[in-house]
Amino acid sequence: MTKMYVANLAFKTTADALWALFAQHGQVESARLMVDRDTGRPRGFAFVEMPDADASKAIQSLNGSDFNGRTLEVGEALSQDRPRKGRAATGRT
Repeated sequence: MTKMYVANLAFKTTADALWALFAQHGQVESARLMVDRDTGRPRGFAFVEMPDADASKAIQSLNGSDFNGRTLEVGEALSQDRPRKGRAATGRT
């Protein structure tokens, strides 16, 4: 399974529209739009998970393409294993 980072989304983009866009290139396991935790407004990026082969096709087809008037940036997301900012991630006590 490959997790992709999708940037430069129009703020009017819905999760259903994002799912439909990526489903044109294969099986979508999940599509999550990120929203501001204080305002609930979209932040302009999302994460989409697809099987490896489908994700590769989606990245090649969608990176640099126009969607809702914006040029998408689509690539493989960074590993979840990287340390997060904060006290627990630094190992300080």
